Amino acid sequence: MPVATPEQYAEMLDRAKTGGFAYPAFNASSSQSVNAILQGLTEAGSDGIIQVTTGGADYFAGHTVKARATGALAFARFVHEVAKSYPITVALHTDHCPKPALEDFVLPLIAESEKVVADGGQPIFQSHMWDGSAVPLDENIEIAKELLPRLKAINAILEVEIGVVGGEEDGVQHEGSNEALYTTVADVTKAVEALGLGDQGRWIAALTFGNVHGVYAPGNVKLRPELLGEIQEGIASQFGTGPKPLDLVFHGGSGSTDDEIALAVRNGVIKMNIDTDTQYAFTRAVAGYMFSNYDGVLKVDGSVGNKKAYDPRAWGKVAESAMAARVVQATQQLGSAGQSKS
Repeated sequence: MPVATPEQYAEMLDRAKTGGFAYPAFNASSSQSVNAILQGLTEAGSDGIIQVTTGGADYFAGHTVKARATGALAFARFVHEVAKSYPITVALHTDHCPKPALEDFVLPLIAESEKVVADGGQPIFQSHMWDGSAVPLDENIEIAKELLPRLKAINAILEVEIGVVGGEEDGVQHEGSNEALYTTVADVTKAVEALGLGDQGRWIAALTFGNVHGVYAPGNVKLRPELLGEIQEGIASQFGTGPKPLDLVFHGGSGSTDDEIALAVRNGVIKMNIDTDTQYAFTRAVAGYMFSNYDGVLKVDGSVGNKKAYDPRAWGKVAESAMAARVVQATQQLGSAGQSKS
């Protein structure tokens, strides 16, 4: 199916919230990872979100050059074309964009979509993330307030991070106090007062409840998904809305238990980012292939090796299928498996 239109993407998110499930949002950094994600979503019968970070976009453009906007556009155009061959629907998203990357990542991409929309087309990406977690909250919200009307005008969605996700992802690293890892009702109140609840444009919130990027030993991460419910109740009470007024995003979920994920989804998470686990699934399969076929992939002791073994397509297919299996697992954890209406 083609990439989701803005209307289809909005309907996807609404259906997830109503149906009590969430969409996995997978980071891609190559055509192989895109294909693995599409394969896995198809096998699971799930729609989903494919996203790219600044680092992923850099890699798409070519690791010896610095052209992340070019890389992100190449990523998007590749997905727009190959997704037509799969019977599921995907949306495109740009992940973590800190303030230093606005000028060479998200802002040029918004400008490109503005041109396309002005000519009667659809936005290239259906949503963009502004990651203001490294700046003071007031500045974070002010920049979000500047971005939101531009995204509304092209019928795209803004994702904001209110709070701090610990750990490191693509060069964005946080090692603040433990208190900083837990968003407060007061923090979100400030955001709602500035951004509204959809009237000024749709936005989704990455609130933090102890989340940490990467994988850590058990006991090192203190997740409190119940905090999301408390914040939803606080905002509903203050602004007189119905239950769960916020559309939430779960960052840093690697290593989370099924119960923690389920509780986060019950409290309004409709999108969960997945990167570390799929990276490992891909690379683990490559390592296993190389160890099992070392005398074919290497020209050992002057031999000629085995071209069929060292052909990158041979181990690439194995890696893509292994990553696809982890994609399926994510859809099952989040409840999106079998939910595609494509």
